Amino acid sequence: MKAARLIVVGAGSRGTTYASYASEHRESVRIVGVAEPRDAWRERMARTHAVPATHATADWRDLLAKPRFADAVVIATPDVAHEEPAIAFARAGYDILLEKPMAPNEDGCRRIAAAALDAGIVFGVCHVLRYTAYTRAIKRLLDEGAIGDVANVQRLEPVGYWHQAHSYVRGNWRREDESSSMLLAKCCHDLDWIRYIVGARCIDVHSFGTLRHFRREEKPAGAASRCLSCGVESSCPYSAVKIYLGRVATGATGWPVDVLTADVTEASVREALRTGPYGRCVYECDNDVVDSQVVNMLFEGGGTASLTMTAFTEADHRQTRIFGTRGQLLGDGRTIRHFDFLTDRWQEIDTDPAGRASLDGHGGGDEALMRAFVDAVRHRDQSRLLSGPSETLESHRMAFAAETSRRERRVVSLSQEIA
Repeated sequence: MKAARLIVVGAGSRGTTYASYASEHRESVRIVGVAEPRDAWRERMARTHAVPATHATADWRDLLAKPRFADAVVIATPDVAHEEPAIAFARAGYDILLEKPMAPNEDGCRRIAAAALDAGIVFGVCHVLRYTAYTRAIKRLLDEGAIGDVANVQRLEPVGYWHQAHSYVRGNWRREDESSSMLLAKCCHDLDWIRYIVGARCIDVHSFGTLRHFRREEKPAGAASRCLSCGVESSCPYSAVKIYLGRVATGATGWPVDVLTADVTEASVREALRTGPYGRCVYECDNDVVDSQVVNMLFEGGGTASLTMTAFTEADHRQTRIFGTRGQLLGDGRTIRHFDFLTDRWQEIDTDPAGRASLDGHGGGDEALMRAFVDAVRHRDQSRLLSGPSETLESHRMAFAAETSRRERRVVSLSQEIA
């Protein structure tokens, strides 16, 4: 069977991560095209995967206009730039792996889902948490009836203080008008995961959330506009010097440092902090997304769930509690603890005894998702993916309902259209 041929649209952090799968699995997949407006990032991916210059372009439309030379496309552009290429490539018959979220608004998500279904293509969204060994183990326990019927799920997304500062205060997802809501950008993963675990449709949503801390009113006395010239930088946990140059000093030149510059050196990072967005004071940025949010959900059959997303944690694995009619599960992204009501005993399950997944993106989910997508493309089999356009649209609607609830301070029913 021939290797799947992929185009990567968007050669930033996520596009590079998905493309890296091809470097380790050349027998099953090859990167044959790349579209990226930034020269350094585009050229880096083209060099890594030996993409000819004719198939490395600034604009994805130039690749689409060529005689077809690929089987599928990975779209990892900024959130607001998902809809147009997704619909165009779907209509041209390309199989698609689309970075989450599908689009920043419900209408865009509906148009993408409709285009994928109409074209009959293999289509997946990068809800990588479905694909981890940890999630597979939890799903297996639930399907085996280990805790009876799921009554309630509690989920904590501990974004992490520095991750919030990097991505959602200084970075690409800091403003709703340039990307999407914080909940959609960071936690559509979690809402999709909760829907997958509960196994029923969500019918009502209620949410609260605020931008509490990263505001001008919280700026310490004596702080400057940039960390490199700030007199109180050494006492600030959100210091860009600490977050980026501190990592470079230890030899950690991957994410998040490689977002600042394509060629990571102390000098290049320092220059990026001097002139670019990642060197700004977190209290003087133009961010408007929330830094804490809670979401409550009611599902068909009477099950409930809650999600807490907060910046103010160590950057850690998501924490989950699942309560059933015959037992409960506690999980931290790797280890699952199962309590059985009948035996009154705890059992501990290590889903990654070799410790490998902790070194991989999203607990091994990035690699597992790419493997599933490549297999689906090669075998022309949508069922090899754990969700398609309809399921993804449903979980995205949960996020849009939550945002409507947060803004309007009311319960939103998913049986109704969301404005």
